[in-house]
Amino acid sequence: MNEMKTPALLCIGFGYCARVLAARLKSDGWHIAATARDAEKARTLRAEGIDAHVWPPDDLFAALPEKTHLLLSAPPGEEGDPVLGRYREALTAQSERIAWVGYLSTTAVYGDRQGGWVDETSDLSPASERGKRRVTAEREWLALAERGLPVHTFRLAGIYGPGRGPFEKIRRGTAQRIIKEGQVFGRIHVEDIATVLQASIAQPAPGTAYNVTDDLTCPPQDVIGHAADLLGVPRPAPVPFGEAEMSAMARSFYGENKRVSNDRIREQLGVTLAYPTYREGLQAILEAESSA
Repeated sequence: MNEMKTPALLCIGFGYCARVLAARLKSDGWHIAATARDAEKARTLRAEGIDAHVWPPDDLFAALPEKTHLLLSAPPGEEGDPVLGRYREALTAQSERIAWVGYLSTTAVYGDRQGGWVDETSDLSPASERGKRRVTAEREWLALAERGLPVHTFRLAGIYGPGRGPFEKIRRGTAQRIIKEGQVFGRIHVEDIATVLQASIAQPAPGTAYNVTDDLTCPPQDVIGHAADLLGVPRPAPVPFGEAEMSAMARSFYGENKRVSNDRIREQLGVTLAYPTYREGLQAILEAESSA
């Protein structure tokens, strides 16, 4: 009888989404490895039971079992995708020992649709430099899928969850109810992202892209207003978009206006979102804070 091997997840970039997925898999007995930017961060992760390696490791696969899973959340820079830049050929050569690859992308790859709908079959026409870099990275990763690497792409909407979202902005006094006529955004709770990733791991479909967003695309001021109501504080005053103070990055988000379909994660992966709208998500965050 063949001995069952412990499944392993290697996270390239151990950020907000990776932590949530890793915690779930670790509790199921998975071996969790991750890259860290420096030795101090690596020591912190090891203290948490994570097999940490300072980026970039000489051998991406040295500490991993024969069959493993990769989660890629490091964003591309001016020189392209940092993982492909170093390990493109190594990944191709080792493709037989890799069971699943998840590349975390963004719905910015669709660009501006003036409030119209897109799905995974829509043309990619990014408006921002960030979106253009993601499209290039997606295409390069999918090219490896054609060479046998089991790559899956996950186009994430705006991510929120515990410690990240409108509550923090309101408490810091930085929240703005910015009004731009007709503007809508999609969002997704971090726990629902982890659910989608687990569903894909359980039923791989290499070369497939998935939109990861909730059921309610809506104006951003609605979310800020509802968060203030839940906290029992006055809603921030509405600010016209042209008068709002924000970073260049934040302002660039308002250059894209679209509604993103999530039919594929439901129909092909069988996912039921725990937080289908921001209302359920924000309520759950607040209840968890109260319990803590």
